[in-house]
Amino acid sequence: MTSLTENRKLDQGAENFFQVVHPLDDLPEQKLNTANLGPMSMTRSVRFSLLALRAYLVLMMLLVFYHVLGIAGVFGGR
Repeated sequence: MTSLTENRKLDQGAENFFQVVHPLDDLPEQKLNTANLGPMSMTRSVRFSLLALRAYLVLMMLLVFYHVLGIAGVFGGR
């Protein structure tokens, strides 16, 4: 079995050749360091979408709470 560096040297001449390398046999890649990244800026459409999602989730929680109170008989009824 040839090593990865030998395979890469052999494949430099082949333009339409793709070699499949298993992730466990591949060379490790450098990971991204997110410690130096600042907060991301949001566009108006992203901000509006997140606020709409928040309002939807709050409304759904209120409806579930109302339904539970209705099942408990807080509002009278039968």
